[in-house]
Amino acid sequence: GSNSVIGLIEQILEDSVKLEKETSASESQAQVGYEDFVLQSNAVIKSLQEAVVEKSDSIAAAKTDSAQAASDHESAVAELESLEQYKADLHSQCNFILKNFDIRQRARMQEMEAIQSAKAILSGAASA
Repeated sequence: GSNSVIGLIEQILEDSVKLEKETSASESQAQVGYEDFVLQSNAVIKSLQEAVVEKSDSIAAAKTDSAQAASDHESAVAELESLEQYKADLHSQCNFILKNFDIRQRARMQEMEAIQSAKAILSGAASA
């Protein structure tokens, strides 16, 4: 009977050693899997952080562009208003000139006639 007890103990020891080897191998595989997971997770986290930085930079650039566009728009509107005022000033000047053109033309004609009369008088006076 002692052989069967010793055989049983030897069998238990062999099973125990075998189980320990399997457990160690399984643990090693799990450790390798965990390390791969951590490496992949770190790579994903790094790429996501880079994407956040890139998008933050894009947002900042877009805000700068938007502010510049708003400033340009304000400048353009101010210039248009200035040009509109200039146009109105020119229009009133042109209206004045057009309104008084006939009057000024008649005055010039009268001046020319007066000069012609004066010339004729002076020519006649000089010859008499």
